Amino acid sequence: MNDVFQDTRPRALTVSELNHQARHLLESSFMQVWVEGELSGFSRPSSGHWYFSLKDSKCQVRCAMFRGLNQRIRAIPKEGDKIRIRGKVTLYENRGDFQIIVEHMEPAGLGALQQAFEELKRKLQAEGLFGADRKKPVPALPAHIGVITSPTGAAIHDILTVLARRCPAIPVTLYPTTVQGQPATAEIVKAIELARAHGVADVLIIGRGGGSLEDLWCFNEEAVARAIAACPIPTVSAVGHETDVTIADFVADLRAPTPSAAAEKVSPDQSDLLRQITDREFRLANAAKRALQRLTIKLEHLSARLRDPRRELLEKAQRLDDLELRLDKSIQQRLERLQIRSTHLAQRLAMQSPRKQLADSREMLDRSALQLNNAMQRTLARLQDRLEHTAGTLNVVSPLATLGRGYAIVRDSHGNIVRKSVDVVAGDRISAHVAHGTITAKVTSVKGDEN
Repeated sequence: MNDVFQDTRPRALTVSELNHQARHLLESSFMQVWVEGELSGFSRPSSGHWYFSLKDSKCQVRCAMFRGLNQRIRAIPKEGDKIRIRGKVTLYENRGDFQIIVEHMEPAGLGALQQAFEELKRKLQAEGLFGADRKKPVPALPAHIGVITSPTGAAIHDILTVLARRCPAIPVTLYPTTVQGQPATAEIVKAIELARAHGVADVLIIGRGGGSLEDLWCFNEEAVARAIAACPIPTVSAVGHETDVTIADFVADLRAPTPSAAAEKVSPDQSDLLRQITDREFRLANAAKRALQRLTIKLEHLSARLRDPRRELLEKAQRLDDLELRLDKSIQQRLERLQIRSTHLAQRLAMQSPRKQLADSREMLDRSALQLNNAMQRTLARLQDRLEHTAGTLNVVSPLATLGRGYAIVRDSHGNIVRKSVDVVAGDRISAHVAHGTITAKVTSVKGDEN
């Protein structure tokens, strides 16, 4: 029987297994790191990915930044640049290379972007583009809201959600643009010009969600800042999170910490509007009620001052009777005086015997009689004119004149004056007093006035 050799050595890992375990260990130990150093060995193959090393005075580490991420970088780094990167530590299993997969890159220290930010800020501030005196007021109740942002980002979703909750009746127009990378600057400027030419929005929200300084850089470009400053429509800058600050925030008429906050600032709360409308409706109703009460009191006061025309007619008739009595009395007194004088003259004539004196007296008596007659005629004519004038005045206000124009005074069977159609019913007997008589009739139907 042959002895069977049994291998008692520990099981050896394959190279693939070792590299896989090492990669898993690295990735689980270093979730995300920031590393600063000098860029070395930078290469850009046709795939668009970036490969380079990051080194200091003693060591170096391999790095890779894939195309989808490096397109966000505004300026392509060059050999010897001091940079900071954020990424994940891993192992490239095929070669066993320890490396960092870079997600973000920025200049080390203050950095070129930060320096450019500060320089542009000082320049525009010196020109007065940040001044409060040039800020336009944002309307409290906009009729139309324009939004300049990415159509696929979280910002437009947040804005529309807030507007739908607060005041869904306000129409919203999206002017789509990219909000990251080199093309974004020109697209944002073009979107502002489009909103200006469109002319429907009376407030513009310009912004995007949060990100790094590199991600938000298009809102720090001078062209964007000047387009916002020249826009006649009130603008609200809503870039990034509350801690993010851009040049657009300083130039815009109003700065909001987030896109959601911008939607809150430009839209009224429909619940508050409803409460205001209800309050004003209540106040208007009370004001109308008070005005109606004042007018009613005034109407009652005027009605009390209005005199009954019948009383006026009675006063005129009484005045006419008084004048007639005075005229009769005056004529009677004048006749009595003339009669007394005539009797006196006759007595004196009878007492005188000479014929000439008698003839003279007779002649004088004739003249006196003639004068008396003329005086009486003139007096009677004046009194007759006065009487006719007074009678004419009375006739103008007399109800008889009204009856002469075709009107009638209608009375019911009890002698009461009928003023409205509802005062009689079908079958009642009525009498109509016209200019020269009375007409008796029977009511066959009654029709009310619609007014």
